[in-house]
Order: sequence, then structure tokens, then C-alpha cells
Amino acid sequence: MRFSTLTYQMDGGIATLALSLPERRNAISSQMIADLMGALDEAESANARVVILTGSGKAFCAGMDLDELQVISRQTQAKNLEDSRRISKMFYRLYAFPKPVIAAVNGHAIAGGCGIATLADFTLAVPEAKFGYTEVRIGFIPAVVGVFLRRQVGEKRARELLMSGRLIGAAEAFRLGLVTEVVPAETLMNRAREIAAGLLEASPTAVTRTKKFLLGFDDMAVRAALEAAIEANAAIRSTADFQEGIAAFLEKRAPKWSGH
Repeated sequence: MRFSTLTYQMDGGIATLALSLPERRNAISSQMIADLMGALDEAESANARVVILTGSGKAFCAGMDLDELQVISRQTQAKNLEDSRRISKMFYRLYAFPKPVIAAVNGHAIAGGCGIATLADFTLAVPEAKFGYTEVRIGFIPAVVGVFLRRQVGEKRARELLMSGRLIGAAEAFRLGLVTEVVPAETLMNRAREIAAGLLEASPTAVTRTKKFLLGFDDMAVRAALEAAIEANAAIRSTADFQEGIAAFLEKRAPKWSGH
């Protein structure tokens, strides 16, 4: 299967997926969501034992595509719910993928891109990478990624990161547990493949069942929380602050919040 927003390569049980829109900083679009879901399906069908996910160019993923943001600001509530559910399914698919997923974060991972980077089982990052859930800065709510973030870093840290929308460096992301290792750019992919090779040495049945066992602790709660997140994600889009935040972001100016 060919994909328009990413490349897919299968080699010795390792499926490597590279987000491949460097001119748009690998921003998330409806097509990228479809491609990523399709590539994960293909990797699973091909019996890949490990998936490596990375980005091309200078960024890993810059969050929502600008063209999509313009469309979102004019959508109906029903369409917003549909879009929110699509995003939720993508994140859950990454989170619950039956085989190990390694994210090789080659650059900035922002908003939804930060979610993609940190939902992997192993997250490697170059020292220059920045991470951040910046949604509140454009009047949006990081509801879907919040479901997973609070489980990764705890309630207090999640509140601070999600409500401030601040960017953090790779070293801080490592201290918080969002990043497994900080790796020099020149050895990033080699290190990802080293980890993948180590996973290939273990029993595939044991690795798969270990991940399934760990996911089982919170799966029902995660699914229920995602339903609430979908509603919250869609609802915020009808607010005046969301409309102003999107307009200001696209016009490259400071937003004038109304609080509604």
C-alpha cells in the first residue's frame, strides 16, 4: 500500500514509518490520520514484531495542519464530533497497538504531534527536540491527549503541562517520563534499531502478551475517558475563544480572548 503523507518500510520484522511532509513540518491532516492508521494495519497484517515511527526533515510533527484548522473553524457540531472521534481512534490505536512501538523523535513534537511521540512504548528524542501540549494557546482543549498524559506523568504534572501549554526540552521530557532516552541526532535511528533488535531477541508471544497485560489495567477507564474527551474536544470548537484563537494563529497575531 502506498501512502501520501508517510513512508512505510518493512525489514526483518521491523516496520519503519516516517511522517513525510517536511515542508509542512509533518503536520497532522485527515489524510495523515488515515495513512497512519493504514500503515499500522499493514504492519500488523504483515506480522511486524516492532514498529519504529519517526519524522522527516527538521520536525517530528508540528500538530494540526493549518489548512485543517481553517476548515475546523467552520464545521458543524456533528462534523466536529466525527473529527474528534477520528483523532481519538488514532491515538488509541498507537497506544494499544499489539506490538512494541518505538518513536524516534527527530525534532519538535507539538500538540497532537507530542501525543503521537509520547504514546509509543519507547520514545527516543534528539537533544534539540521540544515537546508541548500547546492547544490552550489557540483556544483549544487537549482533551484526547490528556487522557493518556495524566497516566504517564501523574495528575499534578499533567495539569501544569496541559493548562500552561508551555514547551519543554528533551531533557525535561526525559525527567518527566515522556522520553525514554535522549539520543544524538546522528545515532537516533541506529539506537531505535538497536532497541528493536533487542525486542526481536525476546519471545514474540511473551512481548505481545506483556503489553496486552499492562494495557488491561486501565483499558476500560481509558475508553470511557476518551468518550468524554471526544465530547469536550468537539464542544470547545463552538466557543468564541476557539474561533478567535484559530483566527489569531492563522493571522500571526496575539489573540483577544473574550472568555466565552
